[in-house]
Amino acid sequence: PNHGPYAKNINLGINFIIAQQNSTNGYIGTSMYSHGFATLALAEAYGMLDNPQVAPALKKAVDLILSSQKRSRFKAWRYTPDANDADTTVSGCQIVALYAARNAGIPVPDEAFKNSLAYMERCRSSDGSYGYTSAGGGRPTLTAIGLLCQSLAKKRDGKGFAASLSYLKDHINYREPTYPFYFEYYMSQALFHADEKAWQEWNIKNIKLMATTQSPDGSWPGRMGYSFNTAGALLSLALNYRFLPIYEK
Repeated sequence: PNHGPYAKNINLGINFIIAQQNSTNGYIGTSMYSHGFATLALAEAYGMLDNPQVAPALKKAVDLILSSQKRSRFKAWRYTPDANDADTTVSGCQIVALYAARNAGIPVPDEAFKNSLAYMERCRSSDGSYGYTSAGGGRPTLTAIGLLCQSLAKKRDGKGFAASLSYLKDHINYREPTYPFYFEYYMSQALFHADEKAWQEWNIKNIKLMATTQSPDGSWPGRMGYSFNTAGALLSLALNYRFLPIYEK
């Protein structure tokens, strides 16, 4: 990232993220979604870029996630830093960011993982599917998020893990109608960390899907916009190269 063909682009992107950070509380963007993904990006860049601004920005971002968690009665996260409730999509985003930060050497209390993973488990049904704010109404996208969090936490021995993996295998041909690239992003990571054989089967299908849905200019269109869709598509394919630390098993 310091010397490759896209070094300038990567550094400009990281500098843009840092410039959006609130200097007082460390909040990045306008929602905990954007904050979580921005924190993940900083954590992946930390130690790889010759940029002294990354470390303090990452530390502030992590502190914001931790302080937000303490405000929630569920010890998880929702859309805003001061939210009192939680859901599995926003919470999963923060959990992944915290694991990436810890892997990068930023201190994250064990209690933060224990409490947030307990919330995620409360949203898991007996069939392994995850719901949005409770165990009901499970969907493949939410289950992919939940299974990824279990894998990162090394919680792979229980019945819940096996059930969630089985659920995703049963939905290996699923295509998310509303947020397709959000699903591709999480499904690829969930299967990669949980089951190599299942990921290989999924990956073949995903490569074909991405090839047929990509626009001539290289982007992927859709309701969430070219930037998010293209990033999600590329990250779902990036496991084939494993450039990022979060993709290491």
